[in-house]
Amino acid sequence: MSYEFRRPDTAFSVTKQKRPRQTSDGHLKWLRTLPSLVPSSGPVEAAHIRFADPRYFKRETGLGEKPDDRWAIPLSASEHRKQHSMGEQDYWASVGIDPVFVAAMLFNNSGNDEAGEQIISQAQTTLRKPDNSSNRKAGTNV
Repeated sequence: MSYEFRRPDTAFSVTKQKRPRQTSDGHLKWLRTLPSLVPSSGPVEAAHIRFADPRYFKRETGLGEKPDDRWAIPLSASEHRKQHSMGEQDYWASVGIDPVFVAAMLFNNSGNDEAGEQIISQAQTTLRKPDNSSNRKAGTNV
């Protein structure tokens, strides 16, 4: 009596299929009702964050690929354009805000206007301020 084990053609094949993009029209609509994360005038847009951040398990998106809607934040149109024109990571470093953390917090509280405004307000308190170190006296914490 002989036995034959048949292996399916796909048993050892390696296919790397992208996970479908997760969308949330309701979340994007809600983001547009919030104040801009970086204070500025004009209408607010939902700006997607494209760069990777392993601290939040956020992968980088490729060319022609938009990130999941969970990685969006409210930005005025002018700040949104600035973010893209100077490079995202440089832009966020210049304003001193962690946009991936803010996006995660906003997504977890999506639809809650009070929480959304508190998250934005708290993030704005960390905006990079002018360096006053030259005005400090040695040994003081002013």
